[in-house]
Amino acid sequence: MDHIDRQLLVLLLQDGRATYQELGRQVRLSANTVADRVRRLQAAGVIQGYRAELNLEAFGRGMQMISDIRLRDDTDRRAFEAQLAEVPQVIGAMRVTGDYDFQLRLACTDSREFETVVDRLKAELGVRQVHSRLVLHEVSLGLDRVIGS
Repeated sequence: MDHIDRQLLVLLLQDGRATYQELGRQVRLSANTVADRVRRLQAAGVIQGYRAELNLEAFGRGMQMISDIRLRDDTDRRAFEAQLAEVPQVIGAMRVTGDYDFQLRLACTDSREFETVVDRLKAELGVRQVHSRLVLHEVSLGLDRVIGS
């Protein structure tokens, strides 16, 4: 991967829908050359996909929380992971090291819905302890910082 590939990745992070022609203008290459480079980055697994970024407030889910989860000793981790897909308020999950087993990102309509989710996690999914924080706002640092290192 050379500096032009890195430039293309930064541009695609900023606008995943940019055309090969637009990208080519910015890196001073033909659209065909850019297309070849992007396909090569996809084939190598550097680019794993493209997705839309949604505004959760447009869906009435503007209340976001980060919740640290500790499972009960008898809870199967893989079963817990599979069951998370059935909880629509969970929009992200990471297995972590330290005092907790998982960190979840939740998007709820209000505190009542959040309370319902916590109760469900404990009653149905084998969660022993939940430690949550309300997300006030997100600071977007961008993955383009990683590409340059």
